[in-house]
Amino acid sequence: MILAKTKRGRPTKMTQGTLRKLEELFARGLSDEEACLLADIGTTTLYDYCKENPEFSERKELLKQRVKTRAKLNISKAIEDGDIDLSKWYLERRDNDFKTKQAVTHDGEVNINQTNPFADLTTDELRKLIDDG
Repeated sequence: MILAKTKRGRPTKMTQGTLRKLEELFARGLSDEEACLLADIGTTTLYDYCKENPEFSERKELLKQRVKTRAKLNISKAIEDGDIDLSKWYLERRDNDFKTKQAVTHDGEVNINQTNPFADLTTDELRKLIDDG
C-alpha cells in the first residue's frame, strides 16, 4: 500500500497505523462511517484514499464480506451437526416451499381524507408563521 504524500497543508491522517485499524474494523463488518469514526478520520479522507489506491478499496470490500462469510459457514456447520431449529430457520428463508405464508384479504374501502391545514390562512398569516418559525 502506498500512503498519500502531500507537499502542502496538514499531514495526512492515513498512516500505516490508521490503515491497519481500518482493515481490522472492516474485517469485523463495520461500515465505512463506523470504521472512520473509530479510526478517528473523516469519511472524505477514506474515500479520497480509496480513489488514489484502488487496491485498498478492493481489499476493504473483501474484508467487509468476511463477517457475512463466517456467519454463513457457522450456519452451515451447525446444520451439518444436526441443529434442527437452525435447519428449519434456514429453509424458511431460503426455500419457497418452506416459507411461512400468510393470506391477506381486504374487503373494505380505504378512505384518505387529505386536508390542507393552511388553506384558510391569508398570505400575511402564512408569512408570519414562517417568520415565527
